[in-house]
Amino acid sequence: MSECRSSLENSTLGALLSDPRIAPVAPDAIRARDLAAEPVWHMTLSQLREEHFFSGEIARGFERLYRAADTGAWYYPLYTQAECAAVPARSGVNVVWLPSDDEGADAKPFILLVPGGGFVNVWNLTEGWPIAEQFNRLGYHVFVLTYQVDAAERLLEKDMEDFARALRLIRKNEARFRVDGDSYITCGFSAGGYLVCLWNTRLGHALHALPRPRATFPVYPVTTLRPDVRYAPADPADALRLYGCPVEEAARDCYEIPEHVELFPPCAIFLAAQDELVDPENSRMLARALDAAHIPCRLEIGPAGGHGFADGAGMCMVGWTERAVRWYESLNEKA
Repeated sequence: MSECRSSLENSTLGALLSDPRIAPVAPDAIRARDLAAEPVWHMTLSQLREEHFFSGEIARGFERLYRAADTGAWYYPLYTQAECAAVPARSGVNVVWLPSDDEGADAKPFILLVPGGGFVNVWNLTEGWPIAEQFNRLGYHVFVLTYQVDAAERLLEKDMEDFARALRLIRKNEARFRVDGDSYITCGFSAGGYLVCLWNTRLGHALHALPRPRATFPVYPVTTLRPDVRYAPADPADALRLYGCPVEEAARDCYEIPEHVELFPPCAIFLAAQDELVDPENSRMLARALDAAHIPCRLEIGPAGGHGFADGAGMCMVGWTERAVRWYESLNEKA
């Protein structure tokens, strides 16, 4: 471990998030949670991992974030001040640009990374910044998306608009970002995994007249509204907030992902068999639907571990990011 990373491991979460260089994204560490009011604020990263099950190499994420902030061009809000004033839920919606140092990254698709959080938070701390750092080391430019979670109705439609905003910003500035704005991969965790799947239905890239991703990597994703597989009982108020209609009606539309895979790109899915929050059947259903539609699919179910393993450090899922991109690259070699 580098001396810098060792120092970060022994720093408190509060001290790291209070660094003025990352002030714009400090509230996004876990969006919609006031970490300064929680005991975790005063714990070191080592303690967080050992005592509170904050998975992954969080120190690497901070290290990468600080380096990006030192460049002076890394944080991009997706809505204007006037748009945020009209719709306060848009406030703070942004992408963070984390480019790879690999000389070959400019010729590869960039990765739009979408952390999870149960549609009430966005866990950049574990599923955003550290994962981006891993993809950077693998030779891919990354944009980490912080999306809306505060909307009172039809939240998922608004999240699809956030995706579209992010991609249009990247396409408009592709020379600055050193990417082909039409060539990208999506990767999402849990609720974010649901969102990257929804982006591949008619409510996503097709509706917004944007290119389909080259591939998608859902990680322990939600995919179905079936009552025997749902991670929680259907709540009428929550259904209105997410879909704008009762869950039974949403299940007859594109929100039931396995029934609407015709627009999907190649898909690599990663999860653990002992996931206690999102039933692994969510992933199996999606894989079966993709196989039936003759869409390339890789399903990896780790034999141990639960939900929220992030980069998989310290468990059987370690290295899944490399396996994901190598699988994608192998598809191109066969073409």
